[in-house]
Amino acid sequence: MERRGDWARAVREFLYGMFGYETAMEALELRASMETLFMLMTYGDMIGLPIMPPYYGLRLLPHVVGVVHNWKRRVLRERELGTDHEHHLHGV
Repeated sequence: MERRGDWARAVREFLYGMFGYETAMEALELRASMETLFMLMTYGDMIGLPIMPPYYGLRLLPHVVGVVHNWKRRVLRERELGTDHEHHLHGV
């Protein structure tokens, strides 16, 4: 009985890796980029890019206080051109 459960789990993980893994990773990348854009619009003045009046950013600050430190580190990190996204070989 236990072997049947292990086999079913292995098949389920294989099918997820075959059909769902890439979609899940794309969704995570999209969420991260949207979060970065939102933080840039509301708290851009923290890194020297004022877009919105600070009043609205201060109203939203209690909701994003845990994310601000990681966002600043992610945005201000030095990168080389073309390292933002992995190069996917779709259709190959």
